[in-house]
Amino acid sequence: MGLVPVHIARNKALAVKKQLPAGRIVLAADTVVVLEGDIIGKPKDRDDAIDILTRLAGNQHEVITGVILSRGEQEIAFADSTAVYFHELTKAQIEAYVDKYKPYDKAGAYAIQEWIGVVGIRCIEGDFYNVMGLPVSRVVQELGQLTAC
Repeated sequence: MGLVPVHIARNKALAVKKQLPAGRIVLAADTVVVLEGDIIGKPKDRDDAIDILTRLAGNQHEVITGVILSRGEQEIAFADSTAVYFHELTKAQIEAYVDKYKPYDKAGAYAIQEWIGVVGIRCIEGDFYNVMGLPVSRVVQELGQLTAC
């Protein structure tokens, strides 16, 4: 599943790279949520957000972020994965979250740093910042691998 977000991140990087002077470092990322083998994207609307969160409630899913770092012809590509375990959530909790936070631009219809992360997530295995959308520690480590032009 890590190939999908890496592919999307690479397309983002290529689009940006065309607009920058040669030799600049480009960082691009994309995050997907995977539940029972299905990639869950961003919700289309309120009902879709509620359906997605209802599916996630009480279950474990993976958050996978694909990252591209490039400079000139050099490219480092990787995917980082974090397991997220949700508590059971009531319909009222889910609806209140969706109505207040409107997570329509979030893969999986949630942001871990918002209310639902405090109340709805039982635990994670992996990088918290990956769930937020960028595995910062790994990015910093990988940046050291890009050589100066």
